[in-house]
Amino acid sequence: MFNSTKSVVNLSNPVYRRRNMVNRLMLTLSMAALLFGLFWLFWIIGTLLFKGAGALSFTLFTHSTPPPGVAGGLLNAILGSIMMALVATLVGTPIGILAGTYLAEYGQRGWLAPATRFLNDVLLSAPSIVIGLFIYAVYVAQVGHYSGWAGAFALAILVIPVVVRATDNMLLLVPNSLREAAAALGCPQWRVVSFICYRAARSGIITGVLLAVARISGETAPLLFTALSNQFMSMNMNAPMANLPVVIFQYAASPFEDWNRLAWAGAVLITLLVLGINILARSLFRK
Repeated sequence: MFNSTKSVVNLSNPVYRRRNMVNRLMLTLSMAALLFGLFWLFWIIGTLLFKGAGALSFTLFTHSTPPPGVAGGLLNAILGSIMMALVATLVGTPIGILAGTYLAEYGQRGWLAPATRFLNDVLLSAPSIVIGLFIYAVYVAQVGHYSGWAGAFALAILVIPVVVRATDNMLLLVPNSLREAAAALGCPQWRVVSFICYRAARSGIITGVLLAVARISGETAPLLFTALSNQFMSMNMNAPMANLPVVIFQYAASPFEDWNRLAWAGAVLITLLVLGINILARSLFRK
């Protein structure tokens, strides 16, 4: 018969007491780490809202960046960022999805898929300024001028590894039984991938694309070497183009208070955008 007095779960058992103490200690440390991280997160968001919320106005979205001492907004920077992010997403997303599809569906054998995954991880963790210098060397220096296209290409390179990783991981989570059932009915592999695997992994792939957009929304370093900036409204992608990250960088370092306020307002806009995209991505992933 089982004797409850000799159970391991007993306060008189020294092994249980030691493990219970270690468990409580680790839970306390984990909670402290959580509170430590949340403290800095809320401090950063609170500081941005405190200093930038007052600068948010209708003028911010209707006027271009002004000279010192003149009222203005960030319309040209907002439109420039949207245009370059849109082009980068349209260029980088198909490449990332196709590469991730090859890794998950066609690269089970051989050395190419593992090598590609390794290089993709290296590119995923590479500093963005390196990407900017690369585009500067292969494109900007060749054409002889900065442009919105160069900035979009730099951002596209940052999009690709994020989408590759998301597509690869999500397709690997699709049960093989779905592929085998479709193959048993005579479906070729491209149909299995297009109509079954993509549909099963759709939420995860979309999440990866949204996270890639969130990453490139606040990148400054690659745009300094590619798109640079533009004080005036310009929709020409073949010329220097204003964008929020570079405008924030320039205005925050300026000695003019009105430019400083615009920099804080731009920082609030990017923060709210990235926060919203991350919330949307996690909501899609849960579904």
